[in-house]
Amino acid sequence: MAKWRKKPLVIDADPYAPGMEDGICNTPMAKLDKFGFPSTEKQSIPYINTLEGRHYITEGDYIITGIKGERYPIKRDIFFASYEKVEE
Repeated sequence: MAKWRKKPLVIDADPYAPGMEDGICNTPMAKLDKFGFPSTEKQSIPYINTLEGRHYITEGDYIITGIKGERYPIKRDIFFASYEKVEE
């Protein structure tokens, strides 16, 4: 099997902050109330529309802007394992 290494490229990335999302999805929370019934509370989950479809953002995610301007969220641990800061 042939081995390949990802070519180095420079991307823009920032920790997620409110306002960076493309929208917010309000969905029922997956929990039960004190009587054991499904909760009627809703939770707001931010998302970004990517080339692959809607991707939800969770706390601690980084938002990456790729070389063609595409944006997508990436988990913090994967981000730091995959990227290193470029000195300008």
